[in-house]
Amino acid sequence: MPPRVRIAPSPTGDPHVGTAYIALFNYAFAKKHGGTFILRIEDTDQQRSTQSSEAAIFDALRWLGLDWDEGPDVGGDRGPYRQSERTAIYREHVQTLLNNGTAYRCFCTSERLAAMRAEQEANKQNPGYDGHCRGIDPADAASRAEGGEAHVIRLRVPEEGETVIVDELRGDIHFSNAEVDDQVLLKSDGFPTYHLANVVDDHLMGITHVIRGEDWITSGPKHVLLYRGFGWEPPLFFHMGLLRNADKSKLSKRKNPVSIDHYRSLGYLPTTFLNFLATMGFSMGEDQERFTLEEMVQAFDWSHVKTGGPVFDGVKLDAFCGDDIRAMDPQALKDALVKHAFEGRLETLVDLSRERINRLDDFLPYISFFFGGEVDYSSVIGKMVPKKRDKKETIKVLKAYLEGIERSEAARAFTVEGLGEFSKEFAAAQGWKPKELYPLLRAAATGRTASPSLFDTLAALGKDRVRLRLRSAIEALRRLAD
Repeated sequence: MPPRVRIAPSPTGDPHVGTAYIALFNYAFAKKHGGTFILRIEDTDQQRSTQSSEAAIFDALRWLGLDWDEGPDVGGDRGPYRQSERTAIYREHVQTLLNNGTAYRCFCTSERLAAMRAEQEANKQNPGYDGHCRGIDPADAASRAEGGEAHVIRLRVPEEGETVIVDELRGDIHFSNAEVDDQVLLKSDGFPTYHLANVVDDHLMGITHVIRGEDWITSGPKHVLLYRGFGWEPPLFFHMGLLRNADKSKLSKRKNPVSIDHYRSLGYLPTTFLNFLATMGFSMGEDQERFTLEEMVQAFDWSHVKTGGPVFDGVKLDAFCGDDIRAMDPQALKDALVKHAFEGRLETLVDLSRERINRLDDFLPYISFFFGGEVDYSSVIGKMVPKKRDKKETIKVLKAYLEGIERSEAARAFTVEGLGEFSKEFAAAQGWKPKELYPLLRAAATGRTASPSLFDTLAALGKDRVRLRLRSAIEALRRLAD
């Protein structure tokens, strides 16, 4: 039977390069064997999921050429392909687990759970639910639920023995059941957690091979127990190595730009970027690093897949892209340059610069900071620390701003209005005046003391580029002599 595989991102932020990496291997495996590649949107986190993030995922994967056969926007006979549209399915299936004892209702309040976690932490115990509600008679639990008492539904993990995941890349992985938490399956609002929805969807969508990152290995025993509880045959599992920073830590936006859109906005070629991702987990043999998606599909075999945590090497990516640019036809390169630099944003750049240039020839130098990654701080570093502040305070406030734009609802979309609202509130919370904070942000984000309106500038630069530059500014300040 031809394989059916899926990629299942959550629309809660910018499209992640890790999503593209896992999507690539699912795609290549499916196409090699005449199978089906499915895109499923896991949007059960209703507070953080957005339509704009979903659209960005579609756009980013299509930019890379990883088109799907079934999904929310193309249809298919196993939908719906958004989890938020499948809640009735999950409630129906969780009842099966309640009926056969694989799951139970838990009525613990948030206060009790907080006290439990605090006690476990104080006693240096592994965190996890203590089974307080496991012994409630199912009929009594059902009666309390029917009476409107708030509750969640948890997986009843066996208290003894072990659960084994058969990993096709790593071999058998054994977990002691005593170390596996009684996972919440259905939240009190009626929405499923990832674990329930994932297993139900994979089964009903006919997924034959689950190809995902190694960070899901620890969830594996819960998924195996759920398959067992439903009486279903689990798919084959393949856990890929996670993309890593140079220090071997997990690739994350706290240390590196991780949005596909960031690399697209810097002008990397999609075919080059896909080739670069492929080399981190796949070997064509004979030290061949340059190959197309079609060549990878033709050569795909799991014996060529590496499970070690590959390092996301920006120097290598630049070298790949430089080679491919130099190999381009001159007219194709000219068209690509014009499209990258100005298509869709020329009007914005003109609007932001027209009041500040005196000759047409001033335009390109003036807007140069809107392009590229890091900037030169040599002309502004001595002016970045506000009067009456010191270097330590300045670094601290930049780090706090970086963390704040991730948490703030107003800043998350990175609009002019949202950034203005967040920055004003942030300055007040930090005890800084806007006239101290705003010039610092401008210098850190642009490498200049003068630019168009600060929030217009930040929005036009984009979140990933701003994050990169604020981190660079922090490092520049650290090197600054006291």
